[in-house]
Amino acid sequence: MLVKVMAFASFREILGRERELELKAGSTVGDLLDVLASTNRRFKEAAFEEPGQLREWVLLMINKKRIDPFQDLGAELHEGDEIAILPPVAGG
Repeated sequence: MLVKVMAFASFREILGRERELELKAGSTVGDLLDVLASTNRRFKEAAFEEPGQLREWVLLMINKKRIDPFQDLGAELHEGDEIAILPPVAGG
């Protein structure tokens, strides 16, 4: 299945603005992150703690709806889903 990954701010510098990724049917958000981390060392270092756990400040969205990156990594993805990966955002 084909999903779209959109990266923002510092993750955009690492992954590029957006890309389509081919995943096996039944893949989860966690599977997607594992693929990105295994193919891009800079992303792995930026998004994951040393033991392989996602950093608590990483924000994830599926189809423009924010998900909890610790409770929803097992959420199954579907053909055409859009996944956004963001660092924390601050401003004033």
